[in-house]
Amino acid sequence: MEKIQSFKVDLIREKEGAYTAVVPLLPGCISYGRTVEEATKNAKEAIELHLENLEAHNQPVPEEETPLVFTTLIQVTHPRV
Repeated sequence: MEKIQSFKVDLIREKEGAYTAVVPLLPGCISYGRTVEEATKNAKEAIELHLENLEAHNQPVPEEETPLVFTTLIQVTHPRV
């Protein structure tokens, strides 16, 4: 039976404008993308591969100890003050 699990992914904006995706719960699980969408897609693939590797080596899959909090960035325009 398959299990659905959520992972926190930190997207770090780099100086050149691209994004590095880091999965804190899975040490060494890092990805990259030119946009948020690409970095997120690549992070999902990296997580899947990381989990396959853990399974292949009979290692446990870590679980988040606290509930996930989803954070997003919302940009708005406003009158200059």
